[in-house]
Amino acid sequence: MTDMLVKLYDLPPLEPHLERARAAGIDVRRALPPEKHHILAWVRAHFHEYWASEADVACSAKPPTCFIATRDGALAGFACYDATGLGLFGPIGVDEARRGSGIGAALLLACLHAMAARGYFYAVIGGVGPKEFYARTVGAVEIPDSTPGPYRGLLRDPQP
Repeated sequence: MTDMLVKLYDLPPLEPHLERARAAGIDVRRALPPEKHHILAWVRAHFHEYWASEADVACSAKPPTCFIATRDGALAGFACYDATGLGLFGPIGVDEARRGSGIGAALLLACLHAMAARGYFYAVIGGVGPKEFYARTVGAVEIPDSTPGPYRGLLRDPQP
């Protein structure tokens, strides 16, 4: 999967995306350290161990570089940055039943705006799945010859 590049100095505004989420009963905010065990369990259950490892790093940063989407005290999605590497966005995941509701865009923009506030001018979106989503939402462009990128040589579980 390819990587993409996004200009952080030319992002769409965050607030309309947060308003859309709030209208659907979703709160998007930075994760708190005492929530780390809940977040990691949810990521493992809905996605996989690799993402849980990255979320662990992001939840342990000061301040945390993990944002979450919640509804009625339950997780609906998460997104991280600066987990696998500085300036790298991801992973991001939204509960399957809530996809298409704008949660992903709100989480993406919350992270990217936080990165811009820390002084980054660009972000790399690592190992992109839905390229069209990133291109449409934040104007991200593909980075040529970026596969496998920073995940080259990643340890895998042994095959039975």
